[in-house]
Amino acid sequence: MSSTTVITCANTAGKPIAPWWHTLLVLGPLAVGSVASWCQHGLPNAQVPGISPRLSSYLTVLVQEWFVVLLIWLALKRRGLSIGSLVSGRWQTLSTFFRDLGLAVGFLVVAVPLIGVLVHLIGGDANSNVANITPKTVVELVVWLGLAATGGFCEELTFRGYLVRQFSAWTGSRVFAIVLQGAVFGLAHGYYEKVMVLIMVQGWLLGLLAYWRKSLRPGMLAHGLQDAIGGLVAFF
Repeated sequence: MSSTTVITCANTAGKPIAPWWHTLLVLGPLAVGSVASWCQHGLPNAQVPGISPRLSSYLTVLVQEWFVVLLIWLALKRRGLSIGSLVSGRWQTLSTFFRDLGLAVGFLVVAVPLIGVLVHLIGGDANSNVANITPKTVVELVVWLGLAATGGFCEELTFRGYLVRQFSAWTGSRVFAIVLQGAVFGLAHGYYEKVMVLIMVQGWLLGLLAYWRKSLRPGMLAHGLQDAIGGLVAFF
């Protein structure tokens, strides 16, 4: 990350990216998608004609998530900021990439079993929900991998980047901001039904990872890897 970017981030860290109404615009598609997924018992699906319902749901989520990122990018552009100001830089060398990849794998080694134990304790069944949405054909698998990469980038940028910055500026507390974004993250996954509570826990863990590393990069890798591996395991 360049020195100019560092200075810009330092000067704007305590300020909201956008006004309150913009945050409502960002939360709107997430709320609609979550309610739709709850009602449809799977990923939100706009029922695109000519393709399978599962593939249609993947495309629906892709459009929804990139639309939210577009809204965030427009707000950043208005402030003279870049997407990189939320991500906190880019990989300058292979060693920094592999360091973040190692952190992502380590996070999954801890978080996935923890969430699995909690799912068992509350009597939830996340596997049946996942089975309904994972790919069954090669085409669906390819699109799923793109969806996994999108989820890793877009959702981390939205929840651990944009919303944490907004909530931090409004509440004056980074800890409270992490709690709030985790709650919203869980509520945005309506298709998990009561297991949404544990998605909140994962959102809090990802928020702590981003806070600790002062970067979204490890969380983006962890998030994308978890979704991709889940789809691959279910397919094969």
